[in-house]
Amino acid sequence: MKIKLLVLAVLQTVFLGVFAQQNPLTIEQPKIEYQTNPLGIDAPAPRFSWKLHSLKKNTTQLSYQILVGYSEKMTGKSLVWNSEEVASDASHLVDYQGKTLQSRRRYFWKVTVKDNHGNEASSATQFFEMGQLAPADWTAQWIEPEKEGFDEKKMQPVPLLRKEFVSKGKVVSARLYVSSHGLNEIEINGKRVGDALLAPGWTAYQSHIQYYTYDVTNLLKVGPNAIGAMLGDGWYRGFLAWENNRNVYGKRLALLAQLHVRYANGSEQIVGTDNTWRASNDGPLRQADIYMGETYDARLEKAYSTAGFGDKIWWNAKVQDYPKNNLVAPAGPPVRRVEEIKPLKIFKTPAGETVLDMGQNMVGWVRFKVKGAAGTTVKINHAEVLDQKGNFYTANLRTARCEVNYTLKGGEVETYEPRFTFMGFRYVRLTNWPNEPALDDVVGVVIHSDMATSGTFACSSPLLNQLQHNIVWGQKGNFVDVPTDCPQRDERLGWTGDAQAFARTAAFNKDVAGFFAKWLRDLAADQKPNGVVPFVVPDALRNDIGSAGWADVATIVPVDMYNVYADKRLLANQYPSMKKWTNYVRKEAGESHLWRSGFHFGDWLSYRGQDVLFSEPVTDNDFIATAFFAHSAQLTAQAALVLGKVQEAVAYGELYEKIKKAFNQEYVTPSGRLVCNTQTAYVLALHFDLLPDNLRPQAVERLVADIKAHKDHLTTGFLGTPYLCHVLTRFGKNDVAYALLNQETYPSWLYPVKMGATTIWERWDGIKPDGSFQDVGMNSYNHYAYGAIGDWMYQNMTGIQLGEAGYKKIIFAPKPGGGISSAKATYESPYGTIVSEWKIENGQTKLSMGVPANTSAQIALPNASPERVSQLAKAQNLKVKNGMIEVGSGMYSFNY
Repeated sequence: MKIKLLVLAVLQTVFLGVFAQQNPLTIEQPKIEYQTNPLGIDAPAPRFSWKLHSLKKNTTQLSYQILVGYSEKMTGKSLVWNSEEVASDASHLVDYQGKTLQSRRRYFWKVTVKDNHGNEASSATQFFEMGQLAPADWTAQWIEPEKEGFDEKKMQPVPLLRKEFVSKGKVVSARLYVSSHGLNEIEINGKRVGDALLAPGWTAYQSHIQYYTYDVTNLLKVGPNAIGAMLGDGWYRGFLAWENNRNVYGKRLALLAQLHVRYANGSEQIVGTDNTWRASNDGPLRQADIYMGETYDARLEKAYSTAGFGDKIWWNAKVQDYPKNNLVAPAGPPVRRVEEIKPLKIFKTPAGETVLDMGQNMVGWVRFKVKGAAGTTVKINHAEVLDQKGNFYTANLRTARCEVNYTLKGGEVETYEPRFTFMGFRYVRLTNWPNEPALDDVVGVVIHSDMATSGTFACSSPLLNQLQHNIVWGQKGNFVDVPTDCPQRDERLGWTGDAQAFARTAAFNKDVAGFFAKWLRDLAADQKPNGVVPFVVPDALRNDIGSAGWADVATIVPVDMYNVYADKRLLANQYPSMKKWTNYVRKEAGESHLWRSGFHFGDWLSYRGQDVLFSEPVTDNDFIATAFFAHSAQLTAQAALVLGKVQEAVAYGELYEKIKKAFNQEYVTPSGRLVCNTQTAYVLALHFDLLPDNLRPQAVERLVADIKAHKDHLTTGFLGTPYLCHVLTRFGKNDVAYALLNQETYPSWLYPVKMGATTIWERWDGIKPDGSFQDVGMNSYNHYAYGAIGDWMYQNMTGIQLGEAGYKKIIFAPKPGGGISSAKATYESPYGTIVSEWKIENGQTKLSMGVPANTSAQIALPNASPERVSQLAKAQNLKVKNGMIEVGSGMYSFNY
């Protein structure tokens, strides 16, 4: 009988698979608020998204119908929303419009669509659960585990908390809602809860703190149970920034946890933090800090999260009246273990130290195994590079120790990995190992915000492929809950200038919709009442300086995210912040409309030349500030127009024109020369459309002349570099853009690649040609800002460009050059997978383009005459408009 059932199941699976393949229309990736079957969301009107997959070309959605209910049947009284059939092609971020959603309630949903070919398809049934929607939902109390009298300036042992309770029947569902001051890791009955790391993340804590929701149904058992918690200093009170700065947000750790249990008989039980929870500081984790690492004594391990553990010498936690109206569900993905790396080799340095090479500058930690006598302490240190002699180099970490100390309990092989820290490193030094270490003693654990991969890029150049690899790994290493500048030294802050430079590149490589939505909320919270945006977010430095190109992140990134994801709600949420920033600068500039006041970082780390007597010219700060002022005014006007605020759009548009006029009067000669004769000056003036049409050609020629004078080298810094190649290509100098891209000597993108880099460097010459290092005080080897060239590569080399927000319309305009014979990119847009591929072989050009269902595209054929374009289009019954071939969804190929 079992065999017959198995055969039947196999046949059924095969049939369903064949059916799915033959079905002309299917729905893929149904999501709500960018998530699949999420737990604990708090959007009162969540948004639904789905993607169509069709076997036919030119497929568009004609209508949709969404059902939401308490049960999977979604009928009768269980139905909370029936959108009815809506005639619309909308399939991305469709608002819920049903009954008020209730806290902690699970809802089921599905969508049915019809297309223009007469096909109909329904999604599989999905679910979402609401979180704690009101402060009153929190019956648990904030509790603090530490006694009075500890030295607040020093790292303390990681406190333990525990609570026992009795489960009186069969558990149907159990949810644990957790937040903390500091980082938390929770266990139930000896097993870890969830896979989120560094929870609850780093936010503008004074404004809002995240809480996480976990399904713990399978961790509970009938009878006695126990919950345990560890609390780490984290960003809340650990070392943050420099000069031994601690306790930025508070001096004491705290936990808020609430367990909701539903039983088969319909009853419920709530177990929350209160003064009956027991606490201790005698756990094995003696110190834990993001910069310094961890100190762990395995001899002090205890089964504190299991029922029956003796806690008589522990003390009762102290209840504190902290607010609960600032608790929010995470908008972005949690930090997780994403992949593992095995070391390439183990070796002795000239100094006699044992070092492992992971082969990749990564972020996370190592999991190691060791066997030895009880009381033996092994040490693990981390470094990005080796010095000229091949020795372990940590000077660029500054005061960050990045060290793990582990004391063995003795006996069998012991395995350990950290939990409340992370390191940026390629090399690992092992000290005091009981036996000769082996390669398989250590595994690199890569952690970052768990963003789905959205884009891929490859071309015929191995060096450019390595550059793309470095860009992606720079993003992975620095997108650890916030977009940091670097992941290794005593800094790791959310520098706004870096984020605005890299946002578009980031959005190609990874799905950063939720990631940036979360961070932009922090930005608005940390913005000063007068409109100043601090230069790091969250504002750990507590500064009131709005630096041009840094603070303009308030306008640049919201518009970037809207353009990529068509998320009008995000834009609406950030629009007040955009206005506050632009209005602040308007006040600073006054009637002159020139921003000549305040502190500015300027074109940070631009090339200053190698001759100390005759250094390169510098782009004046007031020039840069005024240019970005104009850009922010223009972006604010664009946002206002999208949001239907027509009068405000006109007002900010007029402001932009006034700034533009003042800019030309102050910084531009009648012949088109700029007062700052730098690449960055010409790039900003051209990219922000500040020059009159008749002066643009001269400005372009001067930019090109400067590049040629530097023998095809760039001289730009953080503010000029992201736009440099875009400007060149836009104004017909694609060959110059490729010359810069392919340059292999300093300063260039490929110089670090040739020097063995596996991530993007902070400085163009972080390692000099002779193997010596740049300034030890500021020399990161994992800094993504200069990786902004990726955006040009994706938009121009492979030609994937926005036609409409969210890629509802796509423009394919590849621009081959630079000796590159082939290139391919894919991008998972809100509507599906976009593909662009070209190859030049024996004088023939071959192009392939993939257009997702429910979208359309225009295709420009590079190096093809108008007549040839018409011939190629006619051969496939396609239309041509303004020299571009117009297509609907499907795959298209052109050979000429």
